[in-house]
Amino acid sequence: MCKKLPIPIIETIKKRSSVRTYQDKELEPDVRERLQGYMDSLENPFGMPVKKYMIDKKLASEGEKLGTYGVIKGASTFLGISIPDTDLAHVAAGYEFENLILEATALGLGTVWLAATFNREGFASAMGIPKDELFPAISPVGYPAAKRSMTESLMRTAMRSSSRKEWCNLFFLDNFQTPLSKDMAGDYTEPLEMLRQAPSDKNTQPWRVLKSGRDYHFYVTYKSGISRGEEIIKRVDAGIALSHFHQAALELGLKGCFKQMEPANIELPQNTYYITSWHVE
Repeated sequence: MCKKLPIPIIETIKKRSSVRTYQDKELEPDVRERLQGYMDSLENPFGMPVKKYMIDKKLASEGEKLGTYGVIKGASTFLGISIPDTDLAHVAAGYEFENLILEATALGLGTVWLAATFNREGFASAMGIPKDELFPAISPVGYPAAKRSMTESLMRTAMRSSSRKEWCNLFFLDNFQTPLSKDMAGDYTEPLEMLRQAPSDKNTQPWRVLKSGRDYHFYVTYKSGISRGEEIIKRVDAGIALSHFHQAALELGLKGCFKQMEPANIELPQNTYYITSWHVE
């Protein structure tokens, strides 16, 4: 069973925002050491192997192009993850990497998930990603600049980065036609709200949650016919959301565990897929 991160979870989730413009400044040695310690101690509740990497851009060899297509400005340090290609490993990757990003946030650092806008081949070579593993995402990590670049401002506007779907579109009771109210969620109102605040690729917020009895069942939505790579990213997004939910529940002292217990006889909306469940103890 995973432990709560050694940071104030709910406060940090509320503080976290995506940062694409950084000061031209290396991580201070003590900050880097603490971040490395956090990275080395990460785990996930699904028992899946997730490898984490940290690299300084200037240390890459001349043949490795560590580009982010102009999306990131000023960052010199990057984090990455790799995983085997199994469904729960995708979820575990999102869970662990988001935990690391929250820990970086608590250290006063900026981060942003990058799933497509980086030179995957160059970063994979520089980080030493195993050939037989997936490399779903990286994040720059550093000190946020005082002012966002024009590119970042335009991207945030286009993706409506600060907006989130309403409760009635994400959380349901017993079936996917009945919205779950905050009163019905009771003690789990805050963990669900923290899940709602999670970042996702292009801010699509693909997660859905169904309460049945005392338990909570988690799903992900994506259109049929998307590429395998896009499907994996949606499942990574689900792991990000589960990080927020689980760590908030731990901070609030709520007892439970993740289990594979997909509800029977539930009519699923089109393009909705089961991930896992939270069994309330």
